[in-house]
Amino acid sequence: MADITIKEPTDEEVRQAIELLFFAYRDFVADPDKVLAEYESPAGSLGRAHHRVIHFVSRNPGMTVAELLSILQITKQSLARVLRQLIDEGFVAQERGPEDARQRLLYLTDKGEAFETALSNPQRARFRRLFEKAGPEASQSFRRLLLELINEDEREQVLALIAGRQPTTP
Repeated sequence: MADITIKEPTDEEVRQAIELLFFAYRDFVADPDKVLAEYESPAGSLGRAHHRVIHFVSRNPGMTVAELLSILQITKQSLARVLRQLIDEGFVAQERGPEDARQRLLYLTDKGEAFETALSNPQRARFRRLFEKAGPEASQSFRRLLLELINEDEREQVLALIAGRQPTTP
């Protein structure tokens, strides 16, 4: 049986991979950025932070503000500003927690769901084309690579979150 030598990536290959990731991210967010830029808000423009909040609230209806803070890893002040604008615009509704009135549970309104669809459909279409061209093995490898980019101590939480399960807090 022949020896298979696994070649370590060169510095140049690593640099190019990083650059490809930057360019891929640029193009991945370009479509929702256009939707956000076209939305006229009396309270000011909407940006990527608004998109991320809408995405995660859509995927996790009833999530708490604390859970959203943990996912986004931004300051309370930053999230409060973004949430206030989304609530004022009618995209997000918040309800008091059933056991703890201090807890705020977040939901998208019908308007918020429609906006989430407008923001995410171009990204979904981009990934569908990618997965169709790459095939199932490449799609699984891609997911494994992305998972490896996530900090090791957060991977299980991320997997639980994207699978629709409540992640356990470490």
